Amino acid sequence: MGTVTSYATTEGKRYRVLYRKPDHSQTSKRGFRTKRDAELFLASVEISKSRGEFVNASDGRVSVQTLAETWLASQTHLKPSSLEPVEIALRLYVLPRWGSTAIADIRHSDVQTWIAQMGQGTAKTAHAKLPGPRSATVVLRAYGVLASILDVAARDRRLATNPARGVSLPRKGKKARVYLTHERVRLLADNAGDHGTMIRTLAYTGLRWGEVVGLRVRDLDALRRRLNVRENAVRVGGRIEVGTPKTHEARSVPFPLFLSIPLARAAEGKSSLELLFGNGRDYVRTPSHGDGWFAAAVADAMTADADFPRVTPHDLRHTAASLAISAGANVKAVQRMLGHASAAMTLDTYADLFDDDLDAVADALHDAEANSNVAKMLPRRATSGEPTPLHPSIYGEVGR
Repeated sequence: MGTVTSYATTEGKRYRVLYRKPDHSQTSKRGFRTKRDAELFLASVEISKSRGEFVNASDGRVSVQTLAETWLASQTHLKPSSLEPVEIALRLYVLPRWGSTAIADIRHSDVQTWIAQMGQGTAKTAHAKLPGPRSATVVLRAYGVLASILDVAARDRRLATNPARGVSLPRKGKKARVYLTHERVRLLADNAGDHGTMIRTLAYTGLRWGEVVGLRVRDLDALRRRLNVRENAVRVGGRIEVGTPKTHEARSVPFPLFLSIPLARAAEGKSSLELLFGNGRDYVRTPSHGDGWFAAAVADAMTADADFPRVTPHDLRHTAASLAISAGANVKAVQRMLGHASAAMTLDTYADLFDDDLDAVADALHDAEANSNVAKMLPRRATSGEPTPLHPSIYGEVGR
C-alpha cells in the first residue's frame, strides 16, 4: 500500500499520494484538496494493480505521431491497394489534427467535434487544396485510423479506455448498382475494339479488374472452360503491385462456351507465363474514368443507346452476378464465382437480385394455404351405415 501525506501551499493544505507501480518503482501524485480524495485515488490504484488494469499516467504522454509510426509499420496484413488509402487518411486528416497531441489528452468530445468538422469541410488537413465537406467514406476511414491507433494504446495499457470509441459516425449512402443486360454487354464490347474480349470476360466471370489483367496463358484451361485466378495486379501510386487475389485464395472460375474462341485467340502466340491480355509482357493499364479506351467505349455505347448507363469496370462484376442469378445460379455458385468469403456476404451484397426468389416464396405459401383450405372443404367419404355429410355450400344462406 502507498501513503498519503499533507503539505502546505499558498492556497492551503494539499495531499500527496506515494505509491508503487506494478514494476515496483515508486511514484507520486499530488494536488488533492482533501485527504479523502487522496485515499480514494490510492484505493483505485491498488484495485487496478490487482486486476492488471493499472495505467501509468506518464505512458499516456506519448504523442499520436509516435504511436502512428509504429502502428502503420505493423499493418503488414494489408495489401498495397488497401494500405494506400490508409496512409493517405493518416497523412491528410489524422496527423494534422492529432499528431502532436498526447494520447492521454484526447477527449471523446474532441473526436466527435473532429468528425463533424470533416463532414463540414472545416477540419484541419495537411493540404490546403481540399475544400468542402468530406464524404462519409473519407470520414469513416480517417476515424478508423485514429481509433485503431488508440485501440493499440489501450491494449498496451497506455490508456484505460479508447476515447474514440462510441462516437456518432456518418452513414455511407448505398450507391445504386448498375447491371447491364446481355445486349448492352455486347454493345459495350463491340465498341471496345481490341479490348472486347476483356469486357466480355469481366461481364461473364465476375473477376475483379486486377484479377483479369493478372491472368497468364497458363491460367486458361480451355478443356474445362475455367480461368484459374492466382494473381491480382493493381495499380498503387503509379506502379503495378502483384499479389494474391483479394481473399488470398486462388479459385477456378468457369466461363461460357462463347468465350472459348476469343480467349484462345488472346493466348495465341504467347508462352504459358505471358499475360493473357495485352501484349503478354505489360499489364493492361487501369482505365481512367475520364479518358482512355474504356471511357471511349462507354461514350460510344451511350451514343448508340440513349439509355445506356455510365459504367465502370467494377460494374461489370456486378453485371456478372446479375446475369448468373437471372440464369438460375444459386447463391453458393455465385459466391464461388465471385470469390466472396461466404454465401452470406454474397446475399448481403446482392440482396436486390434475389427479389424474384422472395416473390416465389410468397406464391408458394399462397398455393400451400389454398390447397390446405380446399382439402378441408372436400366431403369426407362416409363409412358403411353412416349418412354422407353434406358440403356446406349446399345450404346457401341457411345457417349463416
